[in-house]
Amino acid sequence: MRHDDGWRAQRFYRDPRNGKIMGVCAGIADYFGWNVTFTRILAIIALIWFSAVTLIVYFALGFLLPAKPEQLYDWDSDEEYWRSVRRSAGETFRDVRQRFRELDAKLQRMEGYVTSGRYDLDREFRDLED
Repeated sequence: MRHDDGWRAQRFYRDPRNGKIMGVCAGIADYFGWNVTFTRILAIIALIWFSAVTLIVYFALGFLLPAKPEQLYDWDSDEEYWRSVRRSAGETFRDVRQRFRELDAKLQRMEGYVTSGRYDLDREFRDLED
């Protein structure tokens, strides 16, 4: 996500590049972190049950929503991250917390090694090899 345009990753866009007709279903799927096929099936079911309303809303969104910018994310991992946050913020928070715990444990092991006598001994052996 671009640092100066952080709000753009959380806006609702239509996604004509990944869409079939106007990209509305692809935009909805991207915004909520859903599967595009699932979103299209929901749209078809809505079309069957509420045909006039669904068509009006679909075409209104198709004409009113801005297209998703080509360079919305700096990296592919940014897009994957924002999709996962939209899908389940709680899971994302737990994943991030777990990663920080793992990094903290790794840092503690490194600090323990650097402050141990073994570090000095290993360094002396490396100096002898050179």
